[in-house]
Amino acid sequence: MTLIIYTIAAALAIGFLLGILLGLFQKIFAVKVDPKVQAVREALSGANCGGCGYAGCDAFAEAVVAGDAPVNGCVAGGSAVSEKVSAVMGVSAGGAEKKVAFLACNGTKDCAKDKGEYEGVKTCAAAQLTMNGTKLCAFGCIGYGDCVEACPFEALSMGADGLPKVDASKCVGCGKCVKTCPKHLFSLIDAGTKGAIARCSNHSDNKPQIKKDCSVGCFKCGICAKKCPLGCIDITSGIPKIDYNQCVGCGVCVESCPDKVLILLG
Repeated sequence: MTLIIYTIAAALAIGFLLGILLGLFQKIFAVKVDPKVQAVREALSGANCGGCGYAGCDAFAEAVVAGDAPVNGCVAGGSAVSEKVSAVMGVSAGGAEKKVAFLACNGTKDCAKDKGEYEGVKTCAAAQLTMNGTKLCAFGCIGYGDCVEACPFEALSMGADGLPKVDASKCVGCGKCVKTCPKHLFSLIDAGTKGAIARCSNHSDNKPQIKKDCSVGCFKCGICAKKCPLGCIDITSGIPKIDYNQCVGCGVCVESCPDKVLILLG
């Protein structure tokens, strides 16, 4: 009985001593957190999507307070979060145009021909690594939905035509799809963009092969540039590029494109 009492007393003494030591260690090795960093962190969306260019919300909050990141850099939170962060920092949020993802490919499963039956791992990354994609068009969307899996906001879904669809109402422009797509078919554009844009990324100059591989591929005819009344289309890169400072969205290029590569935004 005496042994049991001694054992319990010793255990309590050791526990008490360890508690004191842990408390001392916590004070000695405590990392001081800037109250402003904590306030900025609490104002953020908490999505940890990386759209701000930092590893997560904690890193972004520290960068904002350090002056290395803009107060309106939280793309997931939008203007509401920007206002809160700017209030903490005592500065103006400034205008931040919302970004949305855009897929520069219109090669559906009915338009773009497959190389053959793919038996590998059903991911775009795997198909790209093993056989440079599943379609004859080396620039076309593979269609296994890596971008859909990567989207933290459920703004992407696979369509019945084999291409991912963007829900602009859910997209916050975090850029996950841009980084994930092995064909680099996604880009971020201003949500309020008005004018024409090309749904193709085939930069090849082999016109017959383009038409053979995909019936809706841009085959560099140049009609869009010739027809544009304002001369705001450049095709030197192989894909029509629109100068949105000049484009008024008249739609002449869209109507004149024989393969309907161009569409109007806005």
